[in-house]
Amino acid sequence: MITLYGIKNCDTVRKACKWLDANSIEYHFHDVRKDGLTMAKLKQWAKVVDWELLLNRRGLTWRQLTDDEKADLNKSKAVRLMAEKPTLIKRPVLEMGSESGDAVMVGFKEEIYKAELL
Repeated sequence: MITLYGIKNCDTVRKACKWLDANSIEYHFHDVRKDGLTMAKLKQWAKVVDWELLLNRRGLTWRQLTDDEKADLNKSKAVRLMAEKPTLIKRPVLEMGSESGDAVMVGFKEEIYKAELL
């Protein structure tokens, strides 16, 4: 089963959903803002992909962080911040297969989705 994590009003998430729908790929949408996200799930992802790839430094939530929150950033601090503020997670996160989150893709690039999912 594929789970797509994101927020509904994100353009990139919408593009990913549209692509999945157009290619008849079944998935479950998990809204990280409404449905939340566990620390355990974030830690799983950070084991599979680099935490710096998971952290969205381009969004409004990042710009609203204090200098202290941004200072001395490491994996555990970044995971904690993403758990507290899920919109700090780069979107979408696509989790494939088992519950363990072994296969995780961050962001949406059509050519990568094609290669991995078709």
